[in-house]
Amino acid sequence: MSRLRDIRRILCWILVLNLAVAAAKWAYGVVTHSLGMQADGFHSSFDGLSNVIGLIGLWLTSPPPDADHPYGHKKFEALAAGSIGGFLVLTCLYLLWKAYRSWTMDVHPEVTGISFFIMIVTLGVNLFVARWECRKGTELKSDILIADSYHTASDVLTSCSVLAGLVAVQAGYAFVDPLVAVLIAGVIAWTAGVVLKDVLASLTDAVRLDPEEVRRAVMSTSGVLDCHDIRTRGLSHHVFMDLSIHVEPTLSVEKAHTLATGIETMLIDRFESLEDVVVHIEPEGH
Repeated sequence: MSRLRDIRRILCWILVLNLAVAAAKWAYGVVTHSLGMQADGFHSSFDGLSNVIGLIGLWLTSPPPDADHPYGHKKFEALAAGSIGGFLVLTCLYLLWKAYRSWTMDVHPEVTGISFFIMIVTLGVNLFVARWECRKGTELKSDILIADSYHTASDVLTSCSVLAGLVAVQAGYAFVDPLVAVLIAGVIAWTAGVVLKDVLASLTDAVRLDPEEVRRAVMSTSGVLDCHDIRTRGLSHHVFMDLSIHVEPTLSVEKAHTLATGIETMLIDRFESLEDVVVHIEPEGH
């Protein structure tokens, strides 16, 4: 519960910062007709929406395992991260549509000193949030925080693009503004791909731990003659494993049980992300 409470607190703080950044960029972008600033502000607003989705996902994952969900509710966290990826895709499509309309309607944005001030300040806020959130996500092994940090990090890149676009527009190249929006859309699409790739790994039960490393650890245990059929699945921080070991056929049930329990404890201690292990005992030669 302490881990979930820390993640929830971090998301709340980041939500406040993201909403402030989004409002500043979007509002002044509308006033000055800067598509680049509007696009960046819209992107930041989805950062805030991502935080809300993350908070909902944490609420759904908090209940303990029950009769209907014996493995717990942790995959709701992956679903929440997947929702973030989905919204990133929608943002990308929206920006492409706005860029197209800007070209066809020949909109000329206005660039002022306030434009540069807002973009530089919000860029600094985004840089701080992205690094802090990624570090805390790694420490707490949270898919939601890590996915959201990628989203926020893309804001840093897009803000740099917007600043370059403002310089170009001020120099008389207004057509650069929609080009910046297209560039931002490309960054968002890449970010969505990174987030959704990890979500798919969780939801499709991709391998989470190196089988060879697990086998070496098990084979170092006295009494184990062979280890095979090593399988892992789950979230990156919440992994389930099952494997088979061979023992002497004459080993008593009690000693085999003690050996299996020792292996389970050893593996959970060795692999921090491991939540549960099931060891199948097989007599050598069968």
